[in-house]
Amino acid sequence: MAVAAWWVMVASGGRGGRGGDGSSGDDGTNGAIGGEMTMMIKGIAVLVFIGYLFLWVITPTYVYKQKWLVKIRAHTTSTYFGPQGTTMLLYTFPVLFIAVVGCVYLHFKKKANQNRDEGEKGATNENLSMWRRPMIIKGLGIVSKIELAFFFMFIALLVWSFVTYLHVGFAKITPQSAAKKGEQVWQSKLDSAALRLGLVGNLCLAFLFFPVARGSSILSLFGLTSEASVKYHIWLGHIVMTLFSAHGFCYILYWIVTNQTSEMLKWAKTDISNVAGELSLVAGLILWATTFPKIRRKMFEVFFYTHHLYILFVVFFVFHVGISYASIMLPGFYLFLIDRFLRFLQSKGNIRLISTRVLPCETLELNFSKSQVLNYTPTSIMFINVPSISKAQWHPFTISSSSNLEPGSLSVMIKGEGSWSKKLYQMLSSPNPVDRLDVCIEGPYGPVSTNFLRHDMLVMVSGGSGITPFISIFRELVYTTETLKRKAPKILLISAFKDSTDLTMLELLLPASGVPIELSKLDVQIEAYVTREKQPMTTEKNTVSSIWLKPNPSDAPITPILGQNGWLWLGAIISCSFVLFLLSMGLLTQFYIYPIDKNTNKVFPLGSRAVLNMLLMCASIMLTCCIGFWWNKKKNAMDSKQIQNMEGATPISSPNSAFYNADRELESVPQQSLHLSTNVHFGERPDLKRMLFEQKESSVGVLVCGPKKMRHEVANICSSGLASNLHFESISFSW
Repeated sequence: MAVAAWWVMVASGGRGGRGGDGSSGDDGTNGAIGGEMTMMIKGIAVLVFIGYLFLWVITPTYVYKQKWLVKIRAHTTSTYFGPQGTTMLLYTFPVLFIAVVGCVYLHFKKKANQNRDEGEKGATNENLSMWRRPMIIKGLGIVSKIELAFFFMFIALLVWSFVTYLHVGFAKITPQSAAKKGEQVWQSKLDSAALRLGLVGNLCLAFLFFPVARGSSILSLFGLTSEASVKYHIWLGHIVMTLFSAHGFCYILYWIVTNQTSEMLKWAKTDISNVAGELSLVAGLILWATTFPKIRRKMFEVFFYTHHLYILFVVFFVFHVGISYASIMLPGFYLFLIDRFLRFLQSKGNIRLISTRVLPCETLELNFSKSQVLNYTPTSIMFINVPSISKAQWHPFTISSSSNLEPGSLSVMIKGEGSWSKKLYQMLSSPNPVDRLDVCIEGPYGPVSTNFLRHDMLVMVSGGSGITPFISIFRELVYTTETLKRKAPKILLISAFKDSTDLTMLELLLPASGVPIELSKLDVQIEAYVTREKQPMTTEKNTVSSIWLKPNPSDAPITPILGQNGWLWLGAIISCSFVLFLLSMGLLTQFYIYPIDKNTNKVFPLGSRAVLNMLLMCASIMLTCCIGFWWNKKKNAMDSKQIQNMEGATPISSPNSAFYNADRELESVPQQSLHLSTNVHFGERPDLKRMLFEQKESSVGVLVCGPKKMRHEVANICSSGLASNLHFESISFSW
């Protein structure tokens, strides 16, 4: 408990402001300490992670099962936890330790302000860039060689585990042992193979929930983001359900050929529960059926609601195998539960929506008020819910603003492409638009740091609303040149639009908040392509208007969910909740479960033990999350009082599009500079191969966001090896 108290004390203190140069407000000591400690802390976490992976490698072996595990249990099994304690020590504790250490690492990294490191250039980075080159694999999409290597290593681990399990299991099957069970040898081997398929499936299940914990310290520790890691969740999900389906099918076949179909209705109190396993599998199959692209894209709500069957899937899985064995897959789900409950707490309040810019191409830019202590990186995302449209639907949108250039506001761009976004556009663009809107959010989520400054040039290729992440990058580079007085990479923005009205999206490159900026120091060139029109279409309807809303006084600005020292608070929640769970479960086992097992002839039912574990686990997580959230909510409320009420402010509007109507008088020097740097091409598509190969700078970062065909084309060009200076920067927004 002393450790927990230290966590809370550290997390609640040290509220230093950010200086004008984007650095910490401390005197430099923290930066020095952070710079020295980050690598050491990360090294510790990596070593523990390697040990955790090695544990999975040796788990199927005979030596581990019959010798090492027996010795470990002899020294760790107690009346407080029994065999469950050994499983949690080996499989749960290392991952939670990595998560907590990762929180400390990310805290020091944030204090050291390493997000503006330009990166090292040289042979090492050149060699690493070869491994980062994109590859297009059917069924996997765009992946780097590093991702592909780890994917094949994981498949190799699955094959190794299955083969080793079979080798150990089949060695025990003889004609004599099969005869004792009244079976043939092949039937006993089918039973053994079915069991091993489930064991290998459990390995995948142990990693399944890591990629979907949006605020995970483990993902950030290894430089991953939740939106980019969703594909790993998809891969693992397909593998998990394939293995579990084979596991269930083989057992059903085994029961049929051995005349044991009654086993399908067995719910043993002290052994494996077959009924619970079947219910878990059915929930998983229904969930799995709706995840395939054709169903997910055409019937998103069906996919969204059926995906909540993961709750039944996990609960019945625990009933099926028992809580002791389920502790093997516990850490990933445990971290997911913490993240999910924190998101639930954050989503309960209404956010102050200041204004919106309405574009003629059925596009909105929503501008929210935010606390100045909330910092996020370019390409971050945020989930938005509008209860008046749907209380259940949450949609992810890329943030288009820069937390450095616009410290008091946060913006997202929403293109009216689905029923939800079209309803929102109609509400705000009608002749009598609403004067306020209840909005709930989750996030923002994004990379801990970006390394765009390490390139000499950035080529950003977008299609339609895919320009959104590049707006945030553009505004961040404006801040780099105007405020930090640092040299930014040259920018080439290649944007393809269907109609000329979509050109108004380019106006969002400049913020609506009236931030005094100049573009004279930024070397930018914009090549805009309108593919469906041969010439510009002039009409009075192509105007951009700004609407200022009247939020309620109770609406709050967007604040960091766990305060400025959020990573330390997250580490405190993880460690304190797990300690609280261990204490409560240990005491319950010692003084309630163990006396029943010891003093009676009955064994305490595994199902009841599982229920108690799940209830205490959820209670521990909810209690610690609520304490951390409400503590920081009070501090956030104090900060919110300092944010000026922007009601009644005069918007900086652009009644006509500077990019659509080139003959109109431009409103400002930045708009004029941006307009002069823009070339509009009608009736053609960009020749991406030629345009990329024309760039002769020594290091060219290439980013793409848009339709699948465009992403694959750019990835193919960068991976061709014909231009060694092209470095594909992977970003993902395919939820």
